[in-house]
Amino acid sequence: MKTLKKISLISITYFLCLSIFANHHEEPYKLEVIAEDLSFPWGIAFISNEEILITEKTGELRLISQGVLLPDPISGVPESLFKGQGGLEGIVLHPNFENNQYIYLSFSEADKSNKKLNTLRVIRGKLEGTSLTGVETIFRASPSRKTANHYGAKMVFLKDGTLLITSGDGFNYREEAQKLDNHFGKIIIVNEYGTIPQDNPFTETPGAKPEIWSYGHRNLQGIVTNSDGSVVYEHEHGPRGGDELNIIEKGKNYGWPAITYGIDYSGALISPFKEKEGMEQPAKYWVPSIAPSGMTHYDGDLFPDWKGSLFISALVPGDVRRLDIKDGMIVSEEILFNKIGRIRNIVTAPDGSLFMVTDSNKGKLYRVTPNN
Repeated sequence: MKTLKKISLISITYFLCLSIFANHHEEPYKLEVIAEDLSFPWGIAFISNEEILITEKTGELRLISQGVLLPDPISGVPESLFKGQGGLEGIVLHPNFENNQYIYLSFSEADKSNKKLNTLRVIRGKLEGTSLTGVETIFRASPSRKTANHYGAKMVFLKDGTLLITSGDGFNYREEAQKLDNHFGKIIIVNEYGTIPQDNPFTETPGAKPEIWSYGHRNLQGIVTNSDGSVVYEHEHGPRGGDELNIIEKGKNYGWPAITYGIDYSGALISPFKEKEGMEQPAKYWVPSIAPSGMTHYDGDLFPDWKGSLFISALVPGDVRRLDIKDGMIVSEEILFNKIGRIRNIVTAPDGSLFMVTDSNKGKLYRVTPNN
């Protein structure tokens, strides 16, 4: 009996110690809510550490100044089509924004000649105070589609000043991703004014859209470069499984739907092939799907151990994947920030902190800083 009491006391002491340790264990970071009640926030762009632009998929461009969400949206933003997966989505600042104040927005819009159709449009305008002026179209995807899904709508500037735009496969148009006469399932490249660079890979290909930079994509939801701009990373949703992270090179075919690691939502095969000659393999793929939704290449100084990592926000189950990259290879994957819901996007602020938005009609903007 004394022995049993002794064992019980030892067990209780052991579990109490474990409990105390767990309660005192602290993450190396802390989360702070900067803004809330955002209506399906999607894109994030930093004017400075104190001024942040947020796109709301419902159609409004919001400004956060000195940690306060201004009550009125930016005026002059073109009307977008808020339907299905469409709305006001991507945002990027011109590389010389400090001097020219140009911002670029991507969104779905109704086809003016046929209201049953819609497409992806990219515009630029000058941000003057809280107004967008001088709006001009940079790109409009062709042909229009009936569906309100898979727009892509992410953008990034390359170091030569050209702009990459992701254009999704429209969900019901997946076979078009392998054809060069349309913009479905493509990465587009244009100059800052929307003109076509002379060295685009398909300018001399008969029947090809000259803006195409790469093809064979599905629903492209993230595109970034590494710190020196020498590598372009892109991620896209697979169907059931088969989400991909790709390293993009101009003129290359990334396979969809001829090759895939996923299956159809019905359970049917989309393709029996996972690889084919002349088609690129992903740097990483996920089965089951994580629904990657945003991405940033971390080059800040606040988190030295994370320098050089890719951070990929995920809608399912709602977390961020940190991919540690060494010598161009992904060596590990860490799951972070998995208690705040569906995460729509993640970006790096000028001061090296991370910012995330949650996918909700009561969306929040979070800031991540070191816990010290």
